[in-house]
Amino acid sequence: MTHDASEDELRVSVVVLTHNRCDELCRTLDRLQALPERVPLIVVDNASTDHTAERLAALYPGITIVRSERNLGAAGRNLGVERVRTPYVAFCDDDTWWAAGSLRKAADLLDAWPEIDILNARIVVGPEARLDPACAAMADSPLEHMPGIGPLLTGFMAGANVMRTRAYREAGGYWPPFFIGGEEALLAMDVLDAGGRIVYAPELQVHHWPSLARDSGLRRKLIARNAIWTAWLRLPWPMALRRTTISLRDASHGGMRTSILLDALKGWNSVRERRRILKPSTRALLKRVWRHETAQAE
Repeated sequence: MTHDASEDELRVSVVVLTHNRCDELCRTLDRLQALPERVPLIVVDNASTDHTAERLAALYPGITIVRSERNLGAAGRNLGVERVRTPYVAFCDDDTWWAAGSLRKAADLLDAWPEIDILNARIVVGPEARLDPACAAMADSPLEHMPGIGPLLTGFMAGANVMRTRAYREAGGYWPPFFIGGEEALLAMDVLDAGGRIVYAPELQVHHWPSLARDSGLRRKLIARNAIWTAWLRLPWPMALRRTTISLRDASHGGMRTSILLDALKGWNSVRERRRILKPSTRALLKRVWRHETAQAE
């Protein structure tokens, strides 16, 4: 099957999320604009203070720039998806970009497999293109394999996936209170609960040159807090309690555990208002993966 540029433009758009990393963002946009797939590029500027929006307007006149007046974290992607007019949307961050041919292949797979809502790419890190350890875990999924694509998953990576625009919107996108860190888990659960499938597709590739501009300690804390919120948003209380215990156990010390728990409790009213229990079939998928992860860690 052959495609021309206009055909790609009609199928997939790319949403890039950024905050105060203009130089890295420009590197990503240069790589994306050099792809053989001529797809719409939408940049969400999460209230940057380094003149990102002004610089982009001057350097990249063909790119759609969406500027948020405040830093929304992961939920900034929701603003980008509002501008998407194609059936599929690919995501990357300001330190990641898609390899040539991957967006076209992703669109072909989603065309051919209507039951798939999300494809997670293989991620290679740095100039040496080291395989991201998360990819080994995805490849080792205990769930069934989609023929010619890869194994089913219960999650995905926010900066390295292509999904149906409809599925993203129907699931509500990213929940703003998460801000950043493990924000994909709730969206993945809701996509699965609606009957969609998530698949690891190693034939697709994303490059990741990790930015040094990040607060790793804060991110670890937010990941743990968000995991607790996700558990209580969607799981029966025995499962939610166990996942909470695991999240707190993995914290590095008692002081951090206390801080995570107090932070989680501050959002309890919002969690309670949005609480909805997943279907038994969705919970069964999650249990299979969690049991497998536990066995692999022992």
